[in-house]
Amino acid sequence: MTTNNDQYYINQIIDGDTNAFSVLVDRYKDLVFTLAIRMLKNREEAEEVSQDTFIKAYKSLAKFKGDSKFSTWIYKVAYHTCLDRIKKNKRAQNVVAIDEFTERHIKTMDNALNDMVQEEHEQTIQDCIALLPGDDSFLLTLYYFEELSLDEISKIVGITANNVKVKIFRSRKKLATILKERLEPETIEYYERERK
Repeated sequence: MTTNNDQYYINQIIDGDTNAFSVLVDRYKDLVFTLAIRMLKNREEAEEVSQDTFIKAYKSLAKFKGDSKFSTWIYKVAYHTCLDRIKKNKRAQNVVAIDEFTERHIKTMDNALNDMVQEEHEQTIQDCIALLPGDDSFLLTLYYFEELSLDEISKIVGITANNVKVKIFRSRKKLATILKERLEPETIEYYERERK
């Protein structure tokens, strides 16, 4: 899934081959939907926002300069489409209570996350991320599952890489709170013992 490969299809679309857009939709629809549902917490709205994202992307495809990867650009379109929907709904987001966590606890949770790569644990992490407020959920999905850099995420959400780093740190604190409640206490104790 290279940027050059995406650019080939973008050029085809701009040259009038509207069918080439379906390749890009197929390539990015799952993640756009995942990001939308993370932010909106509602399946129907996430489906609508996903469709709106691709409609907006199609209409403004000629504006895509290729300065960044197409994936970064489409995620940015998705992010702003979600924000528009949230503003429209003026819905209050769930707030996760944050306990005071030391740096060591955060590192312990990060190590637990890094070690929980197996499929059965990945679903647990996905479920916990889904419980976070939309913005936090969106950022951690890009960071942990798409493995985007702080600079790439910065381009998507329109804030500096340093601000992204701070927001991700805060999001990880919230995730650590949820994981602490969800994971078996022995699991957490095991990771704390191993990292001392």
